[in-house]
Amino acid sequence: MKILVLGLDCAAPELLFGYDDLPNLRQLMQMGAYGRLESVIPPITVPAWMCMATSQDPGTLGVYGFRNRIDHSYAGLGIASSRSITAPAIWDYLAREGKKSIIVGVPPGYPPRKLNGASVGCFLTPDTDQNVFTHPPELSAEIRALVGRYPVDVQGFRTDDKAWLRDQIFAMSRAQFQVVRHLISSREWDYFHFVDIGLDRIHHGFWKYHDPAHVLHEPGSPFQSVIHDYYRHLDAEIGETLGFLGDDTIVLIVSDHGAQRLDGGFCVNEWLVREGLLVLHERPSTVTPFSKLNVDWKRTTVWSEGGYYARVFLNVKGREPEGAIDPADYEAFRDEIKARFEATTDAHGKSLGTLVFKPEQIYKRVTNIAPDLIVHFGGLFWRSIGGVGYEALHVLENDTGPDDCNHAQFGAFILAAANSPLYGEIEGAKLLDIAPTLMELAGHEIPAEMQGRSLISGVTPQANGSEYTADDEALIRDRLSGLGYLG
Repeated sequence: MKILVLGLDCAAPELLFGYDDLPNLRQLMQMGAYGRLESVIPPITVPAWMCMATSQDPGTLGVYGFRNRIDHSYAGLGIASSRSITAPAIWDYLAREGKKSIIVGVPPGYPPRKLNGASVGCFLTPDTDQNVFTHPPELSAEIRALVGRYPVDVQGFRTDDKAWLRDQIFAMSRAQFQVVRHLISSREWDYFHFVDIGLDRIHHGFWKYHDPAHVLHEPGSPFQSVIHDYYRHLDAEIGETLGFLGDDTIVLIVSDHGAQRLDGGFCVNEWLVREGLLVLHERPSTVTPFSKLNVDWKRTTVWSEGGYYARVFLNVKGREPEGAIDPADYEAFRDEIKARFEATTDAHGKSLGTLVFKPEQIYKRVTNIAPDLIVHFGGLFWRSIGGVGYEALHVLENDTGPDDCNHAQFGAFILAAANSPLYGEIEGAKLLDIAPTLMELAGHEIPAEMQGRSLISGVTPQANGSEYTADDEALIRDRLSGLGYLG
């Protein structure tokens, strides 16, 4: 069987399943199974989509976010690319059996992946006019002839010009879906995977208008319905796309993580300075990014990178160039720092409910250079602000521009396939379960490297997903026949 994966980056289960005017998604739900989908830690676009495709956790992949330490220097951070992921993905396993795949916008997707089939770069592509953004390269001209300049993202989407932002996101998504349908109908494929990044941009740009619980909510705003409108847009695009498929196609609608309101930002390095853990030669007179601070590394024990979550690093002797922590004291010191992060409070002294993770305790393996601690401030209702020079530890605005939401730990999935034994709402599904489930549904062996479990393993098929007994079904069939609904 063929497999079609339509990824909706950041899709929130309470919205995807809560809006009642999404007829195409409702039909898929009635045909198959759906439910919340627990993401990885951290629930970030990179590496979450590739965790799904490989069924391996971030530690095993050695990718912990968009930027990762490439060495133990203090400035050694590199942006993740498609080459950062060396583990085989589902399309690589299928290629071993001669199957062809088409991958569109799956992050990190630049440089474009070379695979048995075709690929189109993701939003990390610098410029689709100047860079090769497809495999094979000649596919780029084909796409330009179809839609003009191919949009991989909305540049400058952190803006206060919300009307412009809304229009740009919708236009981007329409162009991308046009390319998706063109590729579905014009090329041979066994596996097709597309990620719509527009939903993530819509959430980040418009959540405060949608959510009355948001601290910056604006009742009656003309942008109040933008998020709902975008879900309706996606439903219509998905419906049109499904019309290009045959009955032998497994259809998966899936998100890499969810979305939730952003209550504010916690200035993590400002806090570390005040705690005496991050020591500066001089305090900046204005808010200054961490990379431009004059750090006294010989007296510094802890520093952090900001973002939707905090990556916390310890300055260890023999590991970092000017390490200050004796390796023999590392674990005890890390436990102390973990407890201090967990005790962080809001501006009123109330516990934030911050979650702190040790990589080796949440990942099957830890490869490359992982953070010493991973911190979700306020369970991700607060983001991590990396700069120093703030008057307060708690701020309302993001340090990189307007941002209304953060990522949530649970995304969503809808799975419909003629041969699937799964029907109705499914509980306990995890992001790493997706690839093995698709492999088993399509009749392939599940690779031993995959860490997730197939959701269909050991499930007894139910005829048409019916909740009726055999006798009940016979009675209902007779009744419907008598009413003229059945021939």
